[in-house]
Amino acid sequence: MAARVTRMPVMNPSLQRLPMAAPYQPSLLRVLHGASAVLVAIGWITGLLLLGSFDGRWGRLPFTLDGEWIEWHGRVGLLLALVLLLFVPYALTLGAGRLRRFANSLPLLALLLAVGSGLQMESEFLVNHATTPLPYALHLTAWLLLAVSVPLHLIGAVRRGGWPLAASMLSLQLRTHDGPLHWPGQLLGYVRRGR
Repeated sequence: MAARVTRMPVMNPSLQRLPMAAPYQPSLLRVLHGASAVLVAIGWITGLLLLGSFDGRWGRLPFTLDGEWIEWHGRVGLLLALVLLLFVPYALTLGAGRLRRFANSLPLLALLLAVGSGLQMESEFLVNHATTPLPYALHLTAWLLLAVSVPLHLIGAVRRGGWPLAASMLSLQLRTHDGPLHWPGQLLGYVRRGR
């Protein structure tokens, strides 16, 4: 009895999936998103150093920090609050479609919780070991949420559009009518369309 041979169909080379071209992201989104990302990374690292130096509930650092780390962490939080004053309205208007994805809305909510709770804390309470107030518990919760949601956000971007989509947020390319002078007009155009 002869063995049955199954032939695999040959894929037409013209039907193979071509790599996705890099999409264009609006420059205002890239600026606000990039500033938020840099400040979140700095705030997260300085917060980790503070947690390991002053709180110690999840372990202590093998060294002590010299300098005004609490003040630096607070300054990063204030800068982040200023960026959020622009980023949140952008996200709720021009970026509203992106917020429908959980991987995009969760980091923004965690960031709002982190900044809001951080603004409610006294700057010296960690040094005085007064680590029980509700704002501090909310701040730690937000810190953990950011640690989970930022990787989910990145994975979601790569799954939707591959590396070209992720890399498009780092592009320095500007299209005509997408420079800083055009940002107010873009927002005003959105408001007019919404009426």
